[in-house]
Amino acid sequence: MLDYFALFMLLFVAVTLVFGIVAIHDIPHVISKSRQHPHQDAIHAAGWVSLFTLHALWPLLWIWAMAYRADRGWGFATTTDGSPGELPATIARLEARLTALEEAQRPSGAVPPAVRD
Repeated sequence: MLDYFALFMLLFVAVTLVFGIVAIHDIPHVISKSRQHPHQDAIHAAGWVSLFTLHALWPLLWIWAMAYRADRGWGFATTTDGSPGELPATIARLEARLTALEEAQRPSGAVPPAVRD
């Protein structure tokens, strides 16, 4: 009777370890899904490759999954005012200021330089 219990425990531990390892390898994919990452499928496929390479790629996959958020984009920093959507307006304001400064520096009779596209 004790032999059957030991066999059951051995099989239970082996199955639990296999399922635990598979669950751990899938963590970057779960993170990428929750962050609406644009490379979810690639992270999931690389997670399976990492499973067969003894999780050698797993830390890189975790970083890759954490590097994107739908509200901020890539990385952990935001713009100075906190809203990444205002970048075109900021560029337009800076171009207007640059044009005003160039006109202020130009002598009164000088011809403005040609605008390049």
